[in-house]
Order: sequence, then structure tokens, then C-alpha cells
Amino acid sequence: DELHQKHGAIDVVGWSLGGIFARELARVAPHTVRQVITMGSPFQIETPADSNASLPYRALRHLHAPHLEMRVPAYVRNDLPVPTTSIYTRADGVVRWADCLNHDTETSENVEVYGSHCGLGFNLAALIVVADRLAQPLDRWQPFQVHRSLRGLFPAAPTFRVPAEHANG
Repeated sequence: DELHQKHGAIDVVGWSLGGIFARELARVAPHTVRQVITMGSPFQIETPADSNASLPYRALRHLHAPHLEMRVPAYVRNDLPVPTTSIYTRADGVVRWADCLNHDTETSENVEVYGSHCGLGFNLAALIVVADRLAQPLDRWQPFQVHRSLRGLFPAAPTFRVPAEHANG
């Protein structure tokens, strides 16, 4: 609230679990958030065991505290009331890339980059997307467009749309 009062609506960028926290901030206080940008954040996941790290997760299940066995609440997968960009990589070794995808709305997008989960915060293509999103004029959100000179940094079709019929459950 203090940042919002001093500077207006803020941009929130989150990587992995940080992206889920960023989305939750936008959900509970949308008036304070201009947009959310996530990197490798599995906000469509149903249980922690559904990740690409599920084999070690299951192998160590006997060490988990029983009260920590949980399902991710369904509302976490709902669309956000603010523009949102999800940056993901199909080579992610920690989370399933499909669990990082926004539903197809007028103010959401999914941008694929080459790379790994742990490298997203240092990935040139991911940082180009973040910088481009942050540079947008207020209240004039537009989907990311890859500049011709940067095409080699991105997969052939870097944006992925999830059909509306799959939205919110």
C-alpha cells in the first residue's frame, strides 16, 4: 500500500513461487498492481507432486510433515483482474511448462523462451520480455511482439494461447 500511495499502481515480477505470490497480490489488491509478469511460475499446478520434480518429491514423501500434504486451491488458477505475462520454457526441469500458462484473455499472454527453470532470471530473452512489458505506457497494454532482429532468441512461435474453453477450470 505504501508503494502504491507513493508511486501509483506497481508492476510485480515473480520467478517460480515468487510469481505465484505476485499473482496473489494482484488478486487481493488489484488496485495496487498495474501488471504481473511471471517466469517459470506453475500457477496451474494442482499438487506439488505434479511438478517435473515429482520423482524426488514422491521418494521423500515419507519425510514430509502430514499437515504439509496439500492441494493448490482452485482459485489460484483463475484469471487475474490485471494484465499478466507468463514467461516459460518447455525445457523447464522443475515445473511442467503447461502449468505456467495463462488462459486466453484480452490482457494475458504466454511467451516461450529457450532455457532452464533456474536460468530464467538471467535469460536474455526473458529479460527482454520483462523490459518490454515494463516499458509499456500506462493503461495501454499490448501483447509482446518479437522485434525482427531478436527472432533468433525465441522459438519459432514464442506466444502460446490457451483456448477460452479451458479457462478457469
